[in-house]
Amino acid sequence: MKTTNVAQFWKPLDARESASRTGGPSFTLGNRLMRVFWRTSWLVLARWTPPPLHAWRAFLLRSFGAVIGENCRVHASVNIWLPANLTLKDNVLIGPGAIIYNQGYITIGNDTVVSQRAHLCASTHDVNDPEFQLILRPVDLGNRCWVAAEAFVGPGVAMSDGSVLAARGALFEDTDPWTIYRGNPAAPFKRRERRAGGA
Repeated sequence: MKTTNVAQFWKPLDARESASRTGGPSFTLGNRLMRVFWRTSWLVLARWTPPPLHAWRAFLLRSFGAVIGENCRVHASVNIWLPANLTLKDNVLIGPGAIIYNQGYITIGNDTVVSQRAHLCASTHDVNDPEFQLILRPVDLGNRCWVAAEAFVGPGVAMSDGSVLAARGALFEDTDPWTIYRGNPAAPFKRRERRAGGA
């Protein structure tokens, strides 16, 4: 029996072989079954829980492979594609209804806030490929960042420490530190003030 390559388990299938563009799978059967188990577990064990039970939800995320730091608060209505592709450092807040679409890896730094209904997306497709191959592109949010309500952070983006994406902004490029971005596509708006006691 062939030994399973653990790294390959999380990678998308070759679209030419899986025919994913015409309804075939994008990931292995094992990957898909794991995600069914994950979604069912979150629905049964966490989705209904009141806001104060952050420690329980963090425990559940860790049980499915997420790396969760101290004092992280993940709301029950958050939609996380795969915990094993997620790292939250210390004091992270993921607000109600946020979408963590982490087919690729997503890392969120210390003291960072992802507000309600924000969307982090770590995958895209090769638009030049007739089979529309799925491509994983990690997202990295630095320390003390803020992704405001209903904003979108696109594939492969790195937000530098202290940067902000304003509400309903759509970010497709890396940010400069301590800078506020707004609009679609998001552009620098102004510098963020660093008051005493900040990082």
